[in-house]
Amino acid sequence: MLRLTWVQPEDLLGHELRQAAEDGREPSAVAARWRAAGGPEAPDSAGASPHRASRYLRQLAEDLLDELADLPSRSAEDEPTDLIAVQRCCDWPRPVADRPAAPTRAALEAAWLGRAVGCLLGKPVEKLPLDAIRALAGSTGNWPLTTYFTARGVPPDLLTEHPWNRRSAATSLAENIDGMPEDDDLNYPLLNLLLRQRHGSRFTTTDVARLWLDELPPGRTFTAERVAFRNLLSGIEPPHTARHRNPFREWIGALIRADVHGWTNPGDPAAAAEQAHRDATLTHTANGVYAAMFAAATLATAATAAHDVHACLRTGLTVVPPRSRLAKAVTHAIQLAETHRDFDTVVDELHTIHKDLHWVHAIPNTALIAAALTHADGDFTGSVCRAVSGGWDTDSNGATAGSIAGLLAGDPAALPARWTAPLKNRLATSVTGFDGIGFDALAHLTWSLTHREASRP
Repeated sequence: MLRLTWVQPEDLLGHELRQAAEDGREPSAVAARWRAAGGPEAPDSAGASPHRASRYLRQLAEDLLDELADLPSRSAEDEPTDLIAVQRCCDWPRPVADRPAAPTRAALEAAWLGRAVGCLLGKPVEKLPLDAIRALAGSTGNWPLTTYFTARGVPPDLLTEHPWNRRSAATSLAENIDGMPEDDDLNYPLLNLLLRQRHGSRFTTTDVARLWLDELPPGRTFTAERVAFRNLLSGIEPPHTARHRNPFREWIGALIRADVHGWTNPGDPAAAAEQAHRDATLTHTANGVYAAMFAAATLATAATAAHDVHACLRTGLTVVPPRSRLAKAVTHAIQLAETHRDFDTVVDELHTIHKDLHWVHAIPNTALIAAALTHADGDFTGSVCRAVSGGWDTDSNGATAGSIAGLLAGDPAALPARWTAPLKNRLATSVTGFDGIGFDALAHLTWSLTHREASRP
C-alpha cells in the first residue's frame, strides 16, 4: 500500500497543534476534540501516523486544520511575514549604491565545498538523539568531532541501539564516501542557480513555483516544501501555498535554500535578504522565513571577505525582527557560545531551552548554527564539527555552517584535504543538467551570475 508522508491531514494536525501553541494561538479546544476522536499525536520523524486513518478521522483533521488557521495569533505583530512589515520592525541594512567586488571563484568554490562537506558530515547521524551522536563518535575516538563518522570500531551493541541514518550510511560514512551524494541541502542551491539564470535577481515567488514544477521531483521534497508542492498542484497560489494546511511553515526548509541569495549579493545584505524572502514565502512564514533571510544576509556580508564571522552574524540579525522568537534564540545562542569554553555545555543548554520544538524547526537549528560559528571563531573544521555535534537537523546545520565558514576561508586550499578529497569534485543530483558536476564548475556558474547582475544598468 502506497503511503504518502508529510501531506496526509491526520499526520499534519498534530504538528499544527504544536505550531499553534508556538505562535500564540489557543489550540486547546481543538486539541481536545482531536484526542477525543482518537487522533494521533504529531509523528516525530517519519512524517506519518502508525496506522491508516479512517475516513471520518481524515475529514475531521481537514476541518480542524482549517479551524486552527482561523484562530488569532498573539505573536502576529512581533512576527510578521510581509516584507514591508518585517523591514519596519528591523534596523534594516541600507541598500548599497556601489557593490564591493564579488567573491572570487576560489572563494565561491570553497563555499560550495563547505556546504557539501558539512552536509556529508551530518548525514549518517541525522535524526539521532544527541547522546547517540556523542556515543557513536566517541566509540571511535572522534569526539570532539574532527573528521567524518565511521562504523569501523563501533561496538555492535551500540550500532544496534543507535543505527546510522538508513538512507545515508551507505554513502556518507568515511569508508563509503565516493563523491558527494544527492541531498536536498545541495539540490535547492542548484535550483536557485537555475532560478537566477532564468529570471535574474528580480525573480518572483511565482517564478520559484514554476521552476519547482518544471525541475524539482516531488519525491525529493519534504515537510513544508512537499505541502507547498501539493498546494500548487491543487491550484493554490503563493503565498497561500505556505499557509494552507502547512504546519511545517516555520521549519528549516527555507533556510537551506538561502545560500545563492547571499553568495551573489556581496556586501548587500538587504538585497540578499529580500531575495531570500521571495524564495522562502512559497513555503514558509514568520520564523521560517527569517531563518532564510538571516543566512542570506550573513553570507552576503561574508562574501565581501572584509568581515569576521561575528560581524557577519550581527549583520544577519539586522534583517530579523528583534522581538521574534528567532532573534531571541540566535542572540541567546551567541551569548552562550561567547560565555562557555566547552561547546557541549552550549549544546546541552540549547537542547534544554528548545526541548519542546521539533528537531527540524528553524528556531533551534538556526540558533545552533550561530553558536557553532561563534564558538569556532569561523574556523572551518571547528564550525562544521560543532554544528553537526549539536544534533537536531545535522546535515542541514553542517551545510549552512560549512557554506559560511568556507566562504570566509576564501579558497578550497584553505579547507583540509581530509574533508574535500573524498568528494572527488563530483556532486550527484536529480536536478536536470547538474548530475556529476564539479564544485569548480558550480563556482564558475555562481561567479558568472554575480558578474552578470553587476553589469546590468
